[in-house]
Amino acid sequence: MNNPDAYYQRSEVSNSDLTALKELLHPRPVFGDREAAFRFGSIVDAIITEPSRVDFLHMTIDGEPVNEDEFLHAREMQRALRAEARHDPFLAKVLQCAETQRYMVNKAQEFENGGFQFTLDTRCKWDWWLDAPHFGGDLKTCAAATQKEFEDAVDFFDWDRSRAWYMDIAKSDKDFIYAISKKNCNIFKLFINRGDAIYSRGREKYEDLAFKYWCFAL
Repeated sequence: MNNPDAYYQRSEVSNSDLTALKELLHPRPVFGDREAAFRFGSIVDAIITEPSRVDFLHMTIDGEPVNEDEFLHAREMQRALRAEARHDPFLAKVLQCAETQRYMVNKAQEFENGGFQFTLDTRCKWDWWLDAPHFGGDLKTCAAATQKEFEDAVDFFDWDRSRAWYMDIAKSDKDFIYAISKKNCNIFKLFINRGDAIYSRGREKYEDLAFKYWCFAL
């Protein structure tokens, strides 16, 4: 399933570009079917944050048919998120009010590595963006069955790096992740503040990769 959004053809550096560089420099074993996991995550994202792309009756996205089992599983996860929102006022407000798939671009964003300063043109695209309080967040699907497993995944998959990257492009001081378990449809959540341990760990990760990206781009 290919997202037709022109955002993905833009030339600025994204967090996904940093991920690709990390995988090139530090390859590690891949467990499970990575392409299938990415495809399923894209289905869930579309159903929850871009329903205009989805034909729910015919189970297609952008006119392309989706595997029925995956589509029905994604719908089950969507219902779990909505059910969570009934007793989570913040999530209810996000689902009601947030702008979805908002992208931002920073030209010549400033970075520093060991006292050396450089710039990169950067970009990001938010699953959810709240304009008035000026912060946003991310929707994830995960294989975690518990909150602890989810928090371990935040570090393992560098979701902390992603959130720090987005926060610094937007110059926001808060961020959040809501994750839906593919195993049991449990909802996990994480709230991030500028300067806390998760933000600091993520920023350290992206600053290292951004410098290497800048070096490779010379």
